[in-house]
Order: sequence, then structure tokens, then C-alpha cells
Amino acid sequence: METMELSHRSITIHNFSEKISDRLVHFHVMSLQDCFFLWVGHSARLCNLAVAMCSRFDSMPLSSQILGDKSDTTSSSFAQRLAKKTKKQVFASVNIPTNDSQLMLLIEKRIKEEIDSFPEKF
Repeated sequence: METMELSHRSITIHNFSEKISDRLVHFHVMSLQDCFFLWVGHSARLCNLAVAMCSRFDSMPLSSQILGDKSDTTSSSFAQRLAKKTKKQVFASVNIPTNDSQLMLLIEKRIKEEIDSFPEKF
């Protein structure tokens, strides 16, 4: 009888904060096997949650809003871009006022820098 060895990867947590446009922004990454959860916000609250994953049928990852206002597509589009970059399933929650597009661009830039510096955390 052949023995199958399963590879179990534990959940890893990675937290970091950055002052962006005079606002302190907190980042929380929970990495699992082949996917990760990313929360971004000013204070500890979860107002929305989206998931995105790559598909062999489309170049743009599929996404869906799981929690929160369906008309606010910030987390969904954010999760799509991260899934496309990392080729992983991404759960994303962006809890930042969406009326500041410059802030969102800087937040996304900061996350990409973190992914490039610490790919094992994502």
C-alpha cells in the first residue's frame, strides 16, 4: 500500500502599518495555502469582503462581493487586481473611504511593495 504524504501549511499572519497621505493605514494579511486574506483600514472593523480568483476561461479574475454594499466595488476590483498579480485566490476587505482615489492608489502601491519584498507572506 502506498503512503500519501500531505503537505500542510500553517496559517501565517503578517501585519504592517504605514502613514499614507497623513493617515495611518493598517494592513492585515492572513496567508493560507494557495490563497490569502487582506484587510486594509483605519480602524478595526470589517464592513465589506470580496473574493477573486483566476480562471482559465478569462484573463481577468472572477470576483464576487461576499459582505457589504454591493454597489461599492472597491474590494472586488482590488481583489481582482491582487489575484491577477499573485495568481492566487484573494479575499479582500478595503475599509477606507472610497472618495479619495489618490489615497487608494498609494495604498495599492504600498501593498505591491510589500508583496515584492515579502512574497512568502502572501
